[in-house]
This record gives sequence, structure tokens and C-alpha cells, in this order.
Amino acid sequence: MMEFNFDPVAFSVFGIEIRWYALIIIAGMLLGTYFAKKEFIRRGFDEDFIYDVLFVIIPIGILGARFWYVLFEWDYYSQNPGQILNIRGGGLAIHGGIIFGSLALYLYGKKKNVPFLDMTDMLVPSLALGQGIGRWGNFMNQEAHGGPTDLPWGIIIDGQKVHPTFLYESIGDIIIFLILINAIKKNPNKGKITSLYLIAYGILRFLVEGLRTDSLYWGPIRTAQLISIVFILGGAILLVWSNKKNLPPYFRPKKSDKEKEVNIIRFQ
Repeated sequence: MMEFNFDPVAFSVFGIEIRWYALIIIAGMLLGTYFAKKEFIRRGFDEDFIYDVLFVIIPIGILGARFWYVLFEWDYYSQNPGQILNIRGGGLAIHGGIIFGSLALYLYGKKKNVPFLDMTDMLVPSLALGQGIGRWGNFMNQEAHGGPTDLPWGIIIDGQKVHPTFLYESIGDIIIFLILINAIKKNPNKGKITSLYLIAYGILRFLVEGLRTDSLYWGPIRTAQLISIVFILGGAILLVWSNKKNLPPYFRPKKSDKEKEVNIIRFQ
């Protein structure tokens, strides 16, 4: 059995180390943006709108993910405050990113008069894809793995065969993405895509988290499993609401010829 012992540094530029973790996260964001852009355009939005959305939610999401991680590892960071902003070596909690990113998305959607659930419906397939790709950053850092196992697909880290939990979640996330990207083309009720993501990812993360050895804890409780339960329950409630209300998805009204003329004049 081969032991995985990769250098987490991909290359250096003027003495600054560029890590695989960062490159893989960025790759996930870019590919997720591609699919999100296609869905926004399909619904009548200008191409630039998705970039404006991501410009708002990605920085807030990253800060939220780091804040969440630091919050539940405060015993360490209170003694090492200089490491709080050092995210290059890992330490981003996806649940914090989702929560803070969703708050930023809600405020931006309110400002632009676009329903929040339609925004999340358009974005969660790409979120699942980004998560699936991003988990390979954990692999390069040799983190987010599970405990000892005798299963044939176990990986060797520090001389011990362990569960490749990053791989379990990556495969699960990609499956969720494929399900959602196919379902969204059928224009389901408002909120249904979001509810399916919350339920599916909640179940996936709850199961995978039980195998991990680096969980964040709130007392004796794994925080990721607790939030996963909240996701599952919230998704189930939203699914019932979506089926009951039977609201159509939001498509941006097409501009009238008069509005187009005004925009052309302004551009000129």
C-alpha cells in the first residue's frame, strides 16, 4: 500500500509559497462559477450579475468559514493570535462559509429585489460542485481524514491506514451536484433545489463527520453533525413548504425595447 506524502506547496513566486490547497479551492470556485453563470443567464440575468453576486458572497463566505473554524478552536488561537489569519495551510469550516455567505446573499438579493430562495436555488448546485473539488485540497494537506480502517481503499497517512473521508465527501458532493443540476433544468417549485441540497448534504456530512478525527466540537458534540441535523430539518421543512406553495421559479423579466434604447443611449 502506497503512503501519500505530497508536498502541500505547489510552487513559489518571489519567495511566496503557493499551496495546492489554495489552487484547488480556486479551481472549485471557477468551475462552480461557470455552471452558476449558465443558470443565471438561462433565467434572464445579465452575465455580469453572477460576478457581482460572487464578488459579495465569496469573500464573506471565506471569512465566515475561517471565523467558524477559529471560534471552535479558540483554545489554540487564543494562545497563537498570529495564526488566526493564516488560512493557507487549511482551517476553513464549510458550515461557517455557507451561513455567512447566505447572509450576504440575502442582503444582496434584497437590495437587487431578487427572491432569496431563487438565488439559493441557482447557486447550490455550484456550491456542491465547489465542495466536491475543494475536498481534494484537504487531501493535499493530509487533513480531514478518518480513523483507522482495514478497507481496501484506505490510504496510508503517517504510517497508518485510514478512511479517506475527504474522498467520501468529494464523491458525495459530486453526486449531489449532478442530481441538482439535472433537477433544476425542469424548473421545479421555488425552494425545492435548495431543500434537496440541505437534506442531501446534511445527511452526507453527518455520516462522513462520524468517521473524521479532526472534528470541531461544541462540548461533547461534533459541531458539523449538529449543523447537519439543522440542515436536514430545515431542508425538510422547506421541501414541504415548496410543495405546498407550488410557486414557480423566478425568471427575470425581459427588458422592453424602450428600456434597451435607454441603456444604449447611456452606454454611448
